[in-house]
Amino acid sequence: MSAALQHEAEADPRAAIRARVAAAGTSFYWAMRLLPETRREAMFAVYAYCREVDDIADDDAPPAAKRAGLAAWRREIETIFSGSPQLPLSRVLAEVARAYALRREDFLAVIDGMEMDAVADIRAPALAELDLYCDRVASAVGRLSVRVFGLPEDDGILLAHHLGRALQLTNILRDIDEDAAIGRLYLPREGLLHAGITSDDPAKVAADRALPKACSALVARARTHFEKADEVMARNRRRAVRAPRIMSKYYHAILDLLVARGFAAPREPVRVDKWTRLAIVLRYAFI
Repeated sequence: MSAALQHEAEADPRAAIRARVAAAGTSFYWAMRLLPETRREAMFAVYAYCREVDDIADDDAPPAAKRAGLAAWRREIETIFSGSPQLPLSRVLAEVARAYALRREDFLAVIDGMEMDAVADIRAPALAELDLYCDRVASAVGRLSVRVFGLPEDDGILLAHHLGRALQLTNILRDIDEDAAIGRLYLPREGLLHAGITSDDPAKVAADRALPKACSALVARARTHFEKADEVMARNRRRAVRAPRIMSKYYHAILDLLVARGFAAPREPVRVDKWTRLAIVLRYAFI
């Protein structure tokens, strides 16, 4: 846990978690904010946990220090399920885990995903490795979240599978230049080779004229996952899928903007304007 959150959380851990989520500026904030209070507080705790381990993986510290930080969280997860959590966030997570039957393996899978980033920079992974990465850093978070949302077990897991991958693939397509700047390249090797790109150097790939061809297959894969997620949400109670539907529509809008802009260099960053964001929230939260 960060020193700031640790200090603030001693007196009122839930208030510190709320402040942590609000300060993060996450695009998921309003989707979580619209949940009923008990579920909202639970989702804030899950998000705060994910933010903590993600910050460790993205820190500028040496790999050994990152591994040590993630190992400390592995031990802390065990205390959550053994009934002896020590950190303020962990104590809240223990209550949430009991209330919503969250699973130890999903918490640990998130750490596994962060370790994939922390140990070495990912560069042109095989498609199977990329899918495993997406499962750990996104769909595992989804598996924690759908239990809080109140979805049935089977459909919840299926929604987490597809929506988690759709969101993460969209992130990868959006952040090509940002990732290249820190030495990472998440585009799958198979897609690069299909486009005639043999390098795994992030900067060279980002500047390659054939990059749009390499991205097209990933766009199609993301769209398929969005469609499958929509099928799951369509057959479940509107209240239970309100938050994930807002997340889905927001990220689908990002993907549409990326496709409209194209992937040839130079690439201007894309951003969903505030009116579109507001329209998504109004449509799927209230109408």
